[in-house]
Amino acid sequence: MIELPTHDRYDYSAITERPDYEWPGGKRLAVYVGLNLEHFAFGEGLGAELAPGGPQPDVLNYAWRDYGNRVGAWRMLDMFNAFDLPVSVLANSVMYDYAPDLMAAFSARGDEIVGHGRTNSERQSVLSPEEEETLIHEATDVLTKAEGKAPKGWLSPWIAESRVTPDLLRKAGYTYTLNWCMDDQPIWMRTEHGPLLSIPYPQEANDIPSIVARKDGAATFADMIIDNFDEMLEQSRAQPLVMGIALHPYLVGQPYRLRHLRRALTHICQHREEIWITQAGSIHDAFARMDDGPV
Repeated sequence: MIELPTHDRYDYSAITERPDYEWPGGKRLAVYVGLNLEHFAFGEGLGAELAPGGPQPDVLNYAWRDYGNRVGAWRMLDMFNAFDLPVSVLANSVMYDYAPDLMAAFSARGDEIVGHGRTNSERQSVLSPEEEETLIHEATDVLTKAEGKAPKGWLSPWIAESRVTPDLLRKAGYTYTLNWCMDDQPIWMRTEHGPLLSIPYPQEANDIPSIVARKDGAATFADMIIDNFDEMLEQSRAQPLVMGIALHPYLVGQPYRLRHLRRALTHICQHREEIWITQAGSIHDAFARMDDGPV
């Protein structure tokens, strides 16, 4: 038989064959919002595009992304407050220099701050192990000093991993990653420095693949969130599940998209008594108390 190359981070496991458990309060479906707060280099590097970019400096797309930090994120903050909705903030470390008042506003709510690299203008997957370790260290140090505690979780810019990223994250003290979208339950991954928990982070209920890649409209994206939630709520009767919603303020912070997002979150919050509305770090803590990792 052919032997395919493997990552050897986890083994195959059918979701229908796993031990049963419950989330806090006896809930079966955990729901969290992952809000990406990102800043980009001007005139160079990577970045999502509203329209095909021309020669640098690409003012159109840079300014469109910057709208998210100047306007969109603040409108979303008001919406989250209105819903009393906790958030996991996936933060580029440069945000603390660029928009410190925005970071402070989310910290003041008690929102979790998750490591999200230095800037989304770069990918860590193309770096040497030494350079990648420096990137992780620099980003972590900024978040730790600003928040008074080290972040538990990490999402790589562009979900970009090298072959050693999980090892470097665990070595740096991270206990969970959002990079892998292979499951609807938390899954322990093997690293050279001990277990690292993979928490489901969506690549479908995610505004970047939906709006930027597939060109879905605002109503379609909101309907996607609602349909995903309704189906997972039914499925969670058989297995406890995690549903994440991945958002970027320069996309869903636009007024017409925000209106539809509010519709989707209203629907979810109407089921508040049936579900555990939480943060990614709390999902890690609850699961780790039940299962301390692979043998």
